[in-house]
Amino acid sequence: MALAGVRVIELAGLAPAPFCGMILADFGAKVIRVDRTKLAASLDTQGRGKQSVAINLKTPEGVTLLRKLCVQSDVVLEPYRQGVMEKLGLGPQELLQENPRLIYARLTGYGQSGCYAAAAGHDINYLAMSGLLSRLGRSGEKPYAPLNLMADFAGGGLSCALGIVLALLERTKSGKGQVIDASMVEGAAYVGSFAWKSRSMGLWERPRGENLLDSGAPFYDTYETADGRHVAVGAIEPQFYSQLLKGLELDAGALPPQMSVSDWPELRRTFTERFASRTQADWSRVFDGTDACVTPVLCLDQVSSHPHNQQRGSFLTDASGEQSPRPAPLLSRTPAAPCLARGPAAGQHTAEVLQEFGFTAADVQRMLRAGVVEDNAATAKL
Repeated sequence: MALAGVRVIELAGLAPAPFCGMILADFGAKVIRVDRTKLAASLDTQGRGKQSVAINLKTPEGVTLLRKLCVQSDVVLEPYRQGVMEKLGLGPQELLQENPRLIYARLTGYGQSGCYAAAAGHDINYLAMSGLLSRLGRSGEKPYAPLNLMADFAGGGLSCALGIVLALLERTKSGKGQVIDASMVEGAAYVGSFAWKSRSMGLWERPRGENLLDSGAPFYDTYETADGRHVAVGAIEPQFYSQLLKGLELDAGALPPQMSVSDWPELRRTFTERFASRTQADWSRVFDGTDACVTPVLCLDQVSSHPHNQQRGSFLTDASGEQSPRPAPLLSRTPAAPCLARGPAAGQHTAEVLQEFGFTAADVQRMLRAGVVEDNAATAKL
């Protein structure tokens, strides 16, 4: 796999950092998640392919142990608020001094500098600060966040994984590590570069929800079908639009021009009525094989059974029977090989990992007795 041989220490967090760690693990990195001791259960639902060690960082020996793990690794993935690692003496300046090849990735909402650097927040706050939230929502309605995907996962976990891979690539030339300052505000804004750079084209000059790509256009929207399901329509180009009208059995000459914005409400009413006359399956039979850009809106328990996704093997079933997306993109020579076992329990691999780092069985037993670490290998098998 592409990242085979890369060792990552992931400090346990929520959502974006676990996603970043899972990406690295899916593509071959050895990712070791550092959990707290006395943790009832791990909240990492993206622990696929990772190992877990449980360390008590409230003890000086626990901090020293984490330092040893970090400086013997290629990457440290840290999701804490600004200053937390520095208080432990484990900031990038200290660790890079011991291991100049270390890549230290800091994934936070607002970044490592600026007046909000130490502030709490969540995806919706970072999305708001990126400017993108102001563009998301229906006409006449307040802005809304699309789940917690834009900032946490696209602008956070995914962009941080890209930063890590870039730093690993650069290290092959310089032999040096570096610090990655991954801000979810900036990551989300960067993902939204098209919205920023296309403003001069007139795509976003109307209020929210009244433009070509934000549900304003009736030919770029979703419609309810007779069975209460929905279809997605994206027939922007004239040749696609004509295929849409053909499938709907509508006469273009009897309709307003496609790009007559003032007539969009009338056109939307026509489309709404027509789509409501048949089921989702009916419309799939009409539009499959055409260039009308009409697709069913699939719910999560439908996607793996759709013929296209089945043919590509786009979804995986793990050992517990849960389905999830296959890692993307596909690499022809070194594809991802995601682990299908359940994600690790907190401390499941403590003894195993520490011995891989050079600690003896006696060392591990002493640390277990002292409460410096916790090993839950036996419990995890139950």
